Amino acid sequence: MSGSNNLPPVQQYMGYHGNQDPQLVEPAQLPQTTTTSINSQQNLAQHQHQLLQAFWGSQLSEVENGQFDFRVHQLPLARIKKVMKTDEDVKMISAEAPIIFAKSCEIMILELTLRAWIHAEENKRRTLQRSDIAAAISKTDMFDFLIDIVPREDSSRNTTSAIKAEKVGENANPSV
Repeated sequence: MSGSNNLPPVQQYMGYHGNQDPQLVEPAQLPQTTTTSINSQQNLAQHQHQLLQAFWGSQLSEVENGQFDFRVHQLPLARIKKVMKTDEDVKMISAEAPIIFAKSCEIMILELTLRAWIHAEENKRRTLQRSDIAAAISKTDMFDFLIDIVPREDSSRNTTSAIKAEKVGENANPSV
């Protein structure tokens, strides 16, 4: 152990399973966390926090300063009205409501994209993948309502492999 590391020494543990003789198994050494890796993890977390703070600061200033153009929309207002009317309790919709919903949805999509981008950067990639979106959803409580819509990557892989296995089985035993 080096003297420059202020971390406590790593404990040894026996790596055996119930029915094995513990004397026959050599002790394994847990991986050591270096000060450099701790600093880089802290820097990464701080960078992510700064990105989110900058995002929300820009969104807030845009809305407060009136920089939002109510005539230009990224999402179709007719579709938003249609979704709003699916609720049985909604009788009439004011003209402002779909505009506010459109801006709210736009901000939510932007934040979700930013969080997915952070996940892609953690994995040293510059292309967003479905797994980045799924990770962003699972790491943020605010997006819990999307968990059923965007399943975790590991469960979708299992489903895909099960479907492929069924198709292979059907091809191997064709019905006559």
